[in-house]
Amino acid sequence: MTAYMKLCPVCDDEWTMNRLRLLILTVVCGGMWAIAEGLPEPDKTLEALLAGNQRFIAANCARPNQTTARRLEVAQAQHPVAAVLACSDSRVPPELLFDQGLGDLFVIRLAGNIPDDAAMGSLEYAAEHLGVRLAVVLGHKRCGAVDAAVKSGHAPGHIQALVDAILPAVAASKGMPGDAVDNAVKMNVSQVSAKLRAAAPILSEMVQEHRLKIVGAYYDLDNGKVTVLP
Repeated sequence: MTAYMKLCPVCDDEWTMNRLRLLILTVVCGGMWAIAEGLPEPDKTLEALLAGNQRFIAANCARPNQTTARRLEVAQAQHPVAAVLACSDSRVPPELLFDQGLGDLFVIRLAGNIPDDAAMGSLEYAAEHLGVRLAVVLGHKRCGAVDAAVKSGHAPGHIQALVDAILPAVAASKGMPGDAVDNAVKMNVSQVSAKLRAAAPILSEMVQEHRLKIVGAYYDLDNGKVTVLP
């Protein structure tokens, strides 16, 4: 601080502190999150998540932000860098797949990664209140909910609500070359992403104003890779 002020002798303490806040680089997950002000830009955030996924694939995880100090830090307030709408499948934990730690991701999980009202409200909270600028819709290989929708379209109890939400993706992907379940999983991610981008009033407005980026992604259970979908 003293050295900085000597370079700018006309500056007072408040001015210096404000400038420093804008220049801070926050170290996360073994790499750098380059920020202009507040949270990282969405593209930089996505790159960092995919870099974390590469560490996960290579079994070379940094396991960042899992210390006692970090736990105490985020106990006071949370500032996640991204939101993830993922499936509830026990094999698809976003924090592990992206090699993240406490307070890094705002995660919503439902079978089939479908956006019901509660999930939509959770994403709105992350974007509008917490300032998250990237949301990832994460589908995965051999999703049980999608498999049920493809094979019969019927399920017992409240599971039917999940199947009903996925049936439009099954219909839209019908006849496509390749595995029917895999095609439906990716189509479901695409449709969910589009629904979130159009969700008024909060998400659609933030997307239009480039304050929020929503992307779809696919996780391969076999090789551990997360691929961003077009």
